[in-house]
Amino acid sequence: MKILGLAGNVKRPSRTASLVEALVSAATSKLGLDGQTIELVDAAPILFKALRSDQLDAEGRAIIDAVEAADVLVVGSPVYRASYTGALKHLFDLVDYRALTGKRVILAATGGTPLHGLMTEHQLRPLFGFFNALTLPTSIYATETDFTDYEIASPVVQERIERAVSELAQVLPLSDHTAAARAHANRPALASASA
Repeated sequence: MKILGLAGNVKRPSRTASLVEALVSAATSKLGLDGQTIELVDAAPILFKALRSDQLDAEGRAIIDAVEAADVLVVGSPVYRASYTGALKHLFDLVDYRALTGKRVILAATGGTPLHGLMTEHQLRPLFGFFNALTLPTSIYATETDFTDYEIASPVVQERIERAVSELAQVLPLSDHTAAARAHANRPALASASA
């Protein structure tokens, strides 16, 4: 399965990109997913060449195809005027409205103050509701004080990352090996319960 991080940052270095990458890294190491991250600082100039999806060139189409093909998305944005960045909005304007149905999404954001901590709930979550995606309950919001040299330094943020990855593990389809192991582990309990 593929997990794709989308960091809505429009400059580098970026705390948002670090947060998204930490989430993708945690999911790949704990759940064995194939991971990749796209930063809008790189992707936006390519995507802004097109106002509609049928105007995308090959490079832009590859970015949108990666979003639509991912099994899991980690979407993060710096808070900009109480919402996510326009570059991130433009990316999702180019995604087919049916392409994200049922996909799992972890939401994240960064800001300069705790006052914008609910941006994930009031801005990002409704966006993915439109796409009929499954946003996980735990979102991650981090302020500048949660970072040292653009790396996450807060144990509270790390704990939320771990919680989000645990929630992701609960909603991912089981591999044949995991399903067989769980069935085998539950067999004695079922036998004793019926006795």
